Amino acid sequence: MTTDNTSWEIVLVPGLWLDDSSWEKVIPPLEKAGHRARPLTLPGLASRAADRAGVGAADQVAAVVAALDEAGASGAPVLLVGHSLGCGIAWGALDARVDTVTKVAYVGGWPAASGRPLAKGFSTDGPDLPPVPWEELGDDVRDLDRAEFESYLRPSPARLTTEGLDLYDERRYDVPALFVCPEYTAGQLREWVAEGEEPVQEIRRLSRVEYVDLPTGHWPQLSRPDELAAILVAATGTA
Repeated sequence: MTTDNTSWEIVLVPGLWLDDSSWEKVIPPLEKAGHRARPLTLPGLASRAADRAGVGAADQVAAVVAALDEAGASGAPVLLVGHSLGCGIAWGALDARVDTVTKVAYVGGWPAASGRPLAKGFSTDGPDLPPVPWEELGDDVRDLDRAEFESYLRPSPARLTTEGLDLYDERRYDVPALFVCPEYTAGQLREWVAEGEEPVQEIRRLSRVEYVDLPTGHWPQLSRPDELAAILVAATGTA
């Protein structure tokens, strides 16, 4: 990969149960490399006590689109980063701003097919989608301190379990994509795609795909932040 000194705008989209603070360990090395990091708190995640009843997937996508508009106005290339379910939210924002995004990094997740509920199968409690208990997360929480991890958590909107996104711009498949594989390997992800596993089938339609392993649990921004930041910097070609 050719390297240069270009400064990138890096928009960071958290997954379920997390706000912008979940990226706090990744931001310093990104900034040290000369980039501007834009960590997001999505609608419904402002606090544990937030009213999430009226928040849906489209609201969260709109928040990312607004961040992309701000990032794109700088004239710098834009790296859009999604984590876990945030990958689906990032995919929806890419569909809306395909001319703004230079590259997308999917960390521990992947694009969601149009109309597919983003958090299908998760349990809800009224308007809330509560965090899965630590005891049920198994190897996903490898390398994490329980107290520190739980300090980041708050419920997400329950409507994410039933709402998908309506996607329109087929050019989203041509935006270069990087898949960071933490609790599973790049080889496993390739196998799931080849075997026709339904959640990952959008990957088959992508024209430019890279994979990189980052062996840890499901939250590398907390467990391996320096390594994740290095991968993202390398994705910009400025390492």
